[in-house]
Amino acid sequence: MEVNLVKHPLVEHSLSVLRAKTTGTAAFRQHAGIVSTILVLEATRTLAVSSCEVETPLARMQCGMLAGKTVVVPVLRAGLAMLFSAQDLLLDVSVGFLGLERDEQTAVAREYYQKFPEDLSDCRVLILDPMLATGGSLDDSVSAVKERGCREITLACVVAAPEGIERIGERHGDVTLFTAAIDESLDANKYIVPGLGDFGDRYFGT
Repeated sequence: MEVNLVKHPLVEHSLSVLRAKTTGTAAFRQHAGIVSTILVLEATRTLAVSSCEVETPLARMQCGMLAGKTVVVPVLRAGLAMLFSAQDLLLDVSVGFLGLERDEQTAVAREYYQKFPEDLSDCRVLILDPMLATGGSLDDSVSAVKERGCREITLACVVAAPEGIERIGERHGDVTLFTAAIDESLDANKYIVPGLGDFGDRYFGT
């Protein structure tokens, strides 16, 4: 698996705000959007571009337009926080949904919802999940996308733990990961340390 640690002054600043336990909901949402936008920009760097001709007010010229089909898959619920940035950048992108809920006793994710375009064999899929902890949710997500024929899969996470990266690498060595931070480890409750707490709860104010 190719792992890309995204380094940028804006990411560093916003990630510091996200980590602070004193950060309120409004600021958390704002800075989550900044980090998500930069991650999506980096994760789409290799999208295919086809040549086209346009007419400016002064002359005709050769330009480039996005080619091929991209599908974005936010892992519910927290992945919705990153979806808004993806839709701002990829205006006509299709969206698939995978709902996974973590069991707080076992730290194992339970699937409760799934809705994808029928055939993903000719698509590039970008899976959005802010926190890569044990890797269970992303493992299930990648497997679900592969079952629909997709073979070009990119993952975007705000924070990742080494344990989760190792699991995805072992199970899905053909995917590419973009993350803003690789933290120290998981604690006894399978939370990322130092992390930033429960991303979904802090983003949605629950």
